[in-house]
Amino acid sequence: MEMPRPSSMILSRRAQIVAQLRAALPKSCVIDDPLETRVYECDALSAYRCAPLAVVLPRSTAEVATALRICHALGVPVVPRGSGTSLAGGAMPSADCVVLGVARMNAVLSADYDNRFIHVQSGRTNLSVTGAVEARGFFYAPDPSSQLACAIAGNIAMNSGGAHCLKYGVTTNNLLGVTMVKMDGTVVTIGGPWGDGYGLDLLGVVCGSEGQLGVVTEAWLRILPKPEGARPVLVAFNSSEVAGACVADIIRAGILPVAIEFMDRPCIRATEAFAHAGYPDCEALLIIEVEGSAPEIDEQLSRIRAIAARHNPIEFTEAADEAQAKRIWLGRKSAFGAMGQMGDYMCLDGTIPVSQLSYVLRRIGELSAEYGLNVGNVFHAGDGNMHPLILYNANKDGDLAKCEALGAEILKLCVQVGGCLSGEHGIGLEKRDLMPVQFTPADLEAQMRVKDVFDPSWLLNPAKVFPLAASAARRGDT
Repeated sequence: MEMPRPSSMILSRRAQIVAQLRAALPKSCVIDDPLETRVYECDALSAYRCAPLAVVLPRSTAEVATALRICHALGVPVVPRGSGTSLAGGAMPSADCVVLGVARMNAVLSADYDNRFIHVQSGRTNLSVTGAVEARGFFYAPDPSSQLACAIAGNIAMNSGGAHCLKYGVTTNNLLGVTMVKMDGTVVTIGGPWGDGYGLDLLGVVCGSEGQLGVVTEAWLRILPKPEGARPVLVAFNSSEVAGACVADIIRAGILPVAIEFMDRPCIRATEAFAHAGYPDCEALLIIEVEGSAPEIDEQLSRIRAIAARHNPIEFTEAADEAQAKRIWLGRKSAFGAMGQMGDYMCLDGTIPVSQLSYVLRRIGELSAEYGLNVGNVFHAGDGNMHPLILYNANKDGDLAKCEALGAEILKLCVQVGGCLSGEHGIGLEKRDLMPVQFTPADLEAQMRVKDVFDPSWLLNPAKVFPLAASAARRGDT
């Protein structure tokens, strides 16, 4: 996958750039040793790597503004980075860029339990937001699988979701406001803890903008009271298509579980070998969780059991206690790490209408056979957010290119059935040249004009989201 060529002018001014950053920021903030910058040469899409010119690790909004102001004046591209867990190459650097990481900015600035919000620096990890409020009976709803490591900054950039987004929504549904620094160093506050403001929905524009418009340094997040109770069930089937049909029937019936998660046989086998969760031998399984009072839980599960029975499951296991509930979720939470033990893989992120689950799962199987690469499926079935994992051998010539081609076919399929290219991972580097599959030239032009307003020089996170040729033309590259 092609990255823009480094600007020879910027590379020749490397010493000057680093010197200016060091003169304006604390010494520990700036890294330019090639051995140390290699740590930042990729994100979780590790098939592509490129060490940056330098790395800046600020501790405050003011330091972020200083770093951006210098880079803007010198014409240096900047790649914002949270925890580096992006699966779409969203934090992938170029050789002439400065990576600006917010991982050191991880403080809780305030919490208001009466009004149900928390104010944090954007480098704070997702799971630690709940950790900061759970003693008071609250939690932060979005829960990506990488929640132990991923930063709120990245969640906002990619509009991340997670297993429980079916009921609680994704990041944009739980984000109240941000402090953001534009490329020229201007600090702006958009939204805030008191609900919607007047005028344009700029917060909606920023959430999911993939670091194209500014660097988010602080966020006001909605926190919710913990539910009275929750209970998962595990439902096993002898066909992925039948499991998909069961999901569609549950949603069609108007039932709103807090989560419906899907795993197929390759993922089940991998997670059993890795986590020993006690999953049954089957072609596909669903983990369905409901919450509320005990009578509410019983009523919802009774309806789900009746729907599942029409699809002849080979097992329907309801968690009897907290220990069994944790075991039901153990394999799902371990799935991505478990699949990594089987070899190299690329994780996709297309989203489809739930009614198309059976058809899309069948077509993925057909495409897998056609390309000669195994595909494991583990995903948020309740809202149709697919995560096909394409297994390949990074050391085998041609395998990565074959994997990319298969991935493109699967993502095109998602769009063809009425879905979209991304549910929560973003477009990043991975899908930028597939954007015309979903958007017309006029659509793309409108999106790029928004970036023109926030970042006229196109220095923030270049070569991401938009097709490479369009980005290069906007930047004036030859």
